[in-house]
Amino acid sequence: MKQFPKLETERLLLNQTKPTDIPDIIMYAGNKNISDNTRTMPHPYFEEDAIRWLNSMNQGFKNKEEYTFAMRQKKDAHFIGGIGLTIDVSNNRAELGYWLAEPFWNQGFTTEAVQAIFKFAFEVLNLNKIVAVYLSTNQASGKVMLKNGMTKEGEFIAHDVKKDHTVADGKYISLIQYRMLKSEYLVLKTKS
Repeated sequence: MKQFPKLETERLLLNQTKPTDIPDIIMYAGNKNISDNTRTMPHPYFEEDAIRWLNSMNQGFKNKEEYTFAMRQKKDAHFIGGIGLTIDVSNNRAELGYWLAEPFWNQGFTTEAVQAIFKFAFEVLNLNKIVAVYLSTNQASGKVMLKNGMTKEGEFIAHDVKKDHTVADGKYISLIQYRMLKSEYLVLKTKS
């Protein structure tokens, strides 16, 4: 695949993030509530962080190791978040990650985007498995996984050091992992 893929849902366009998205990325990702609900989003969030994220996505696509899409509302192509897959080529699986700007929470956008990503992952990339992990304090992310038919695989208690802390602080967060196998996706697809 030479050109970055474009996916479409009822209300969303999922396509390549562009340098023109940087002001929106900074504004939305700079929200402390976003940082508090993700594993890797820094706070505060600066232009350098957005540029680094774009460069990482572009390099990941070039190497066929990452497909990270901008989430955009179809009505105006406005950037509202990011969703993507980090590919483990040797095991034919990927880790799914996503974040959505707070003004768009609780409207089903992420659930809708995950459905499109599953279709792309299993039908285009022909992956065998997708895993997704959320912070135990971010129940909304867990609901997205459940709504998309994912199966809980396990909990990792006190797994990561909480952002903005050190090991010496002793502040840890627990993670919960879900999965979707291609065989499970195909069963769900025949039911819909």
